[in-house]
Amino acid sequence: MTISDKAGLTRELRRIALMAGAAIMDHYHTDFEVIRKDDNSPVTAADGDAEAIILAELRRIAPDIPVVSEEAAAAGHIPDVGHAFFLVDPLDGTKEFINKNGEFTVNIALIEGRLPVAGVVYAPAKERMFFGHGMGHAFEETVAACSKGSNEGPSRAIAARRPANDGLVVIASRTHRDTKTDEYLNLYKVKEFLAAGSSLKFCVIAAGEADLYPRHGRTMEWDTAAGHAVLAAAGGSVTQLDGTPLIYGKTERGLDNPFFVARGRLD
Repeated sequence: MTISDKAGLTRELRRIALMAGAAIMDHYHTDFEVIRKDDNSPVTAADGDAEAIILAELRRIAPDIPVVSEEAAAAGHIPDVGHAFFLVDPLDGTKEFINKNGEFTVNIALIEGRLPVAGVVYAPAKERMFFGHGMGHAFEETVAACSKGSNEGPSRAIAARRPANDGLVVIASRTHRDTKTDEYLNLYKVKEFLAAGSSLKFCVIAAGEADLYPRHGRTMEWDTAAGHAVLAAAGGSVTQLDGTPLIYGKTERGLDNPFFVARGRLD
């Protein structure tokens, strides 16, 4: 496996996400324990089990590529990142997982030159897999989690849409909506609001089901990279509020993101 073969790499990332999703679902219908990390964010055994699977599989398929993963980073393990590295959130939307609303995802992305060039977002409880590996190569697949990563389901190409003349469909966080976001949206003609958890917000735009996702709260790079990759492949964009690209590998600021906006097509 070489990272120059983005389609082949993405197939491997899909397989890994299915395996991690199966581990998460093993916990989902149990009375799991919720632990608070140092920053007071929640974590469960599902996060750790999924991350262990992903890290082991990435080491196997691409042993020379560094991996930055949420739970390892929380424990202080952040490797030196160069031109290429993986960003992993083994369970994005832990609050959604705890609330058992299904809106949590496995996120795996490859970063090259500070931009996400391939990514997989998998929502195991919804059996929705989104993946992308370059402009015009964005897809959605309906597939159940599988501990062997061998399942396949029906897939279709997806593409971001141009906004309709009568207004935008805006998607916002189910748990992080704030007044700054509302103030920002006053600049636009909005006809409908949708709510979703985790990185599914990027994917809903990528699938042409919404137009805009502004985020004024704190996020980390592993929260956004995979969804960013899918949306970019579908013809959308993710930028800072001033229009400059949202980039990755920002170790100087602890790998957190500035405020950003994700959009569908502008052309």
